[in-house]
Amino acid sequence: MSKWNINYHNLVKEDIKSLPVKLLARYYSLIDRMKERGPDLGLPHTKSLGSGLFEMRLKAEEGIARVVYCTMLNKQIWILHSFVKKTQKIPSKELKIAHNRMKELYHEK
Repeated sequence: MSKWNINYHNLVKEDIKSLPVKLLARYYSLIDRMKERGPDLGLPHTKSLGSGLFEMRLKAEEGIARVVYCTMLNKQIWILHSFVKKTQKIPSKELKIAHNRMKELYHEK
């Protein structure tokens, strides 16, 4: 079985590195699973947001964070945006950032 490749939008790496330690550990754990099994790990780990976007759901003692990503041909997962969640719903501002970054990728490829 061929593995999935993880790619990063150039503006997201610093956001991910700045996540609290336990959320960051959870992120790396889920990324390792996604490399093996693909982008859909199912609830409570991942969830479709529609319009080609998916969320990785991170939860630890420090709080809740989301990492938004999309997929492309040839088993490519693109990490687009991450943020610490403070409200029940994902703020539309955060979704807009991820959606715009996804559009950038599709125009580049």
